[in-house]
Amino acid sequence: MANIISKFIFGSRKRGLSWLPQCALYSMFTVCVLIFAAELTTPSYAQSASAGDSARGAAEAPSAQKYTLAGSSAQSATSEEQVPQTKRILGVLPNFRAISAGQKLPPQSVKEKFVTATEDSFDYSSVFIPAVLAGYSMGTNATPEFGQGAVGYGRYFWHAAADQTSENYMVEFVVPVIAHQDTRYYTLGSGGFLKRTGYALSRAVVTRSDSGAEVFNVSEVIGAGAAAGFSSLYYPSRERSFANTGTEWGLDIGIDAAAFVAKEFWPDINRRLFHGSKAAGNSAQ
Repeated sequence: MANIISKFIFGSRKRGLSWLPQCALYSMFTVCVLIFAAELTTPSYAQSASAGDSARGAAEAPSAQKYTLAGSSAQSATSEEQVPQTKRILGVLPNFRAISAGQKLPPQSVKEKFVTATEDSFDYSSVFIPAVLAGYSMGTNATPEFGQGAVGYGRYFWHAAADQTSENYMVEFVVPVIAHQDTRYYTLGSGGFLKRTGYALSRAVVTRSDSGAEVFNVSEVIGAGAAAGFSSLYYPSRERSFANTGTEWGLDIGIDAAAFVAKEFWPDINRRLFHGSKAAGNSAQ
């Protein structure tokens, strides 16, 4: 998925690695805006309790109950448990690898790795990004050899879908099975913004082994590189170069890291902006 998102942002496979910092910056900016908007929609309460109200106790109900920020945080933690990670973000972006904070799971089996990669590749929500990308790329004539019209759109679409599928299976199935690594993203769910963001970004290079130990994320780094190399085989010959492959490799890892940040904060955004509604995450099924 990261492969085609990078093309959607930059419109061409010819862009150099100098665009990678901008890619990460734009992704982080989007997440920050969503979190800031979520904070604005959450009411703040100040605590106010008089000695007279305390003395009356159970004999007389207080006229108004107010909460401290600590109380609000406690309520937030309770609410977060009620709004876990969803299978889709906003109903259109696959989110099958995300695991809710505090959830304990057994080791991931080979079958589970295959199923997750398949869901990320062939769930109805996985069609959204290739469809948008195909229209954008055709509009900007990113690959002139593909042409225009219905035929041209079809070529753009299947290339985008193939990019997404090849990376999903390499990063989430083939390499993890060989390296015995867990492909799931375990949400941290607590701590400040910087702590959680740093944790999410680090998951691009650090993951869990099937035994539960933290190890170098071979699945992401090697899998993304293999997918980038493979994708060059079905594009026009002028696209096939070591530089383009390296660019795709770097962008894939960078955007996957940004996607982990989105997964980390999605439960907070879902709870505060959408109150954990089914419509926001389409999560129950």
